[in-house]
Amino acid sequence: MTTPLARLGAALVFVLTAALATACTSAPPSGPQVSESTAPTPSTPAPDPSGEPSDDPDASAEPTCDTMIPAETVADFASVGWTARADPFYIGETELPEGLQCIWADFEGPAGDHLQLFGWAPVEPDVASEAQDNLVSQGWVRESAVEGVYITESPETSIATDADGYGMTYLFGDGWVKIADTKQGLLLVEWPRD
Repeated sequence: MTTPLARLGAALVFVLTAALATACTSAPPSGPQVSESTAPTPSTPAPDPSGEPSDDPDASAEPTCDTMIPAETVADFASVGWTARADPFYIGETELPEGLQCIWADFEGPAGDHLQLFGWAPVEPDVASEAQDNLVSQGWVRESAVEGVYITESPETSIATDADGYGMTYLFGDGWVKIADTKQGLLLVEWPRD
């Protein structure tokens, strides 16, 4: 027969063990958070609008996770232990085989939702139009602008947003599409290089 004091001691041990386990597993995340306020700011000069050929050796190469965004941003990610994972570029279930989507995160650290997403792909006009219509039919929001057509996930389902409230966003231009985890993140996708 156990005494009330023994049961109290067992309950106290259980509570302390649970509290200790919770404290050990809920350490604050390291690295930048997914939001505009912590995303590195592009500091690369704007492309030369003169139309003259570029001396940049990456200008005619295929995009990579390291060349699609500014070198300063890559260095910032590396400084906090982040690396990139290259994935195929998808819009919904449609794969754009010549595209590239990169997820930057600390893949060696604890699992979490702290990451940045960037991508670029060439796309035919009919495929772009169908993809936009499919996304809008699923609740994504379409906005036209001088630079192209933005398709942004619904604010009701966005996990992370930028300062203006935009979550994951595609930008469809003339023969290409970009993606970032926020609309402001699209500013970092600098492909194709001129």
